[in-house]
Amino acid sequence: QVQLVESGGGLVQAGGSLRLSCAHSGRTLSNYAVGWFRQAPGKEREFVATISYSGARTNYADSVKGRFTISRDNAKVYLQMNNLKPEDTAVYYCSGRMYGGTSSQEYYYDYWGQGTQVTVSS
Repeated sequence: QVQLVESGGGLVQAGGSLRLSCAHSGRTLSNYAVGWFRQAPGKEREFVATISYSGARTNYADSVKGRFTISRDNAKVYLQMNNLKPEDTAVYYCSGRMYGGTSSQEYYYDYWGQGTQVTVSS
């Protein structure tokens, strides 16, 4: 069973940084494409960033381009978030698809974590 676990969320001031991690509980994520999504209070979940299972391709939402970077090693996928803004406040979810590419669509991903809260104060 695939269990994705996010970590690294927290409270940070505007302009600060956080690094989120996504892990496959007890196993490696090396064969999975991973997408990061977020959901702010009262809003629908939205795409943030994705990386293919090989790591060769990435894609970002326009709202985070130049500020967020997705990367991976054999075990985990990371979302480095710099120059955070109050509008980045949300619950961040990682999602996975075996041998997947890059997609901004929620339905593309088969597995989801429980989310980690990111709060950016002004």
